[in-house]
Amino acid sequence: MKMTSEQKKLAKAKALEEARVTEERRVKKYMRAAIKQALVAQKNGEVPIGAVIVMDGKIIARAHNERETKRLATAHAEILAINKACKKVGDWRLNGAELFVTLEPCAMCAGAIANARVSRVYYGAPEKKGGACGSVHSVLPHSGLNSKTEVFGGIEEEKCLSLIKNFFEDKRKKV
Repeated sequence: MKMTSEQKKLAKAKALEEARVTEERRVKKYMRAAIKQALVAQKNGEVPIGAVIVMDGKIIARAHNERETKRLATAHAEILAINKACKKVGDWRLNGAELFVTLEPCAMCAGAIANARVSRVYYGAPEKKGGACGSVHSVLPHSGLNSKTEVFGGIEEEKCLSLIKNFFEDKRKKV
């Protein structure tokens, strides 16, 4: 039985919608893994920011903020995750990798992401004071870089934003 042009259009639309839903589920799954890392940071008294790096459909690195613990300005979740991923793959290039992070990367982290050649960044909450993926600065989408990194924001935004907001509210109450 041959499909009419209308049936073909409907079938194509249905397939596109199924693909969109599947991609949305995949992205949320990895962002939830980043949120789990943020909760580890929070438990350790750190600003609750978590990150995971995915390559070929598998998480290859997990990290969370450790600035207070390590007493290092550079111990951001993204930097630590990139370092772990590079060790895991045995190369400084993370071509094809995706980074999921609960807060929009700062300029330092965006520079590291670009240098590591991460292909995509998915972030949860925008960083209105120093975000470098479009909120304040646009480091990653910048066309002058050697590599192109696609950026997608607002993934599980409310959950990610509430982690940060609650952390600082609790901190102010204790002072």
